[in-house]
Amino acid sequence: MNDPAAPVPVLANHRFDEAGLARYLRGRLPGFDGEMEVRQFQGGQSNPTYRIVTPAGNYVLRKKPAGKLLPSAHAIEREFAVMRALAGHVPVPRMHLFCDDESVLGQAFYIMELVDGRVMPDARMLDAPQGERRALCLELVTVLARLHRVDYRAVGLGEFGRPEGYVARQLARWSKQYAASRVEDNADMDQLIPWLEENLPATEETSIVHGDYRSYNVLFARQEPRIAAVLDWELATIGHPLADLAYCCLPYYLPPEDVRGFQGESPQALGIPPEEELMAAYCREAGRSELPDWRYFLVFSLFRSSAIRAGVFKRALDGTAANAQALEAGQRYRGSAACAWRLAQTSPRG
Repeated sequence: MNDPAAPVPVLANHRFDEAGLARYLRGRLPGFDGEMEVRQFQGGQSNPTYRIVTPAGNYVLRKKPAGKLLPSAHAIEREFAVMRALAGHVPVPRMHLFCDDESVLGQAFYIMELVDGRVMPDARMLDAPQGERRALCLELVTVLARLHRVDYRAVGLGEFGRPEGYVARQLARWSKQYAASRVEDNADMDQLIPWLEENLPATEETSIVHGDYRSYNVLFARQEPRIAAVLDWELATIGHPLADLAYCCLPYYLPPEDVRGFQGESPQALGIPPEEELMAAYCREAGRSELPDWRYFLVFSLFRSSAIRAGVFKRALDGTAANAQALEAGQRYRGSAACAWRLAQTSPRG
């Protein structure tokens, strides 16, 4: 079986000046003498990510992509800031240095510790023994709860995001994104947007939120059901913790044909705990007794996922998608939108 975390030779369109990097790192990275091997990690990261092997140690370089970028896109400086602030609170790689001098590589980049571990790219966790999957899932939500308990002001992230109006802002953002990428009529999406606007949660909560917290964005330790590092913090901000938790729980709600879900298989048969057990584990670690507006956050997370996929669908139809499977992947927005609307009708304020 191929290791999805294994690096490959650097892709032609992601090459950079390795000699320039070596010159920059001398004197800045302890023990670095200029000798290094560079390979690129696989996957769909929007920010190219590389393994740097040196006699002094092994590292990860993450940089902005080449070309003209939107002002708020690919904000690797935010990734660096949040991981550095969270050291000692949740498992994150050690941050070594950040460079915003574009004369070095052409784009800003940072260097962090290389953490060894297992990637679980499938919600069914098929790459783990069946008897270990329950513990892996419980670890996933326990670490998320630990993240949400961090006092973001105390760790220096008081200016990391606006603490008020997170859900309303996110809803407005993804509604606008969906409108811009709409290529066909979809009654489910048309009904979801006003429903979400009319049923906004009555109270606000704020914490650090990861923004894309799922099994494939963490590294699990090789020999035990423990998270070695939480990765891919590009969407992190200050927001509502239950939006993070709901997004993590979407595999329980996605239709059988959806590759991000359990694909028609029973969680129990897979060795994965029921959603209720995950929620209880989260509440214990987060120090809370209930999850108010839980159904709303599930509907919102399904809508957000649908809006993202609708954008992929449009890019595929336009011929600008980077992935050959984008058309098929984008069309799945219909299934997740239908699930969201059914869920909204079942329990409008649950």
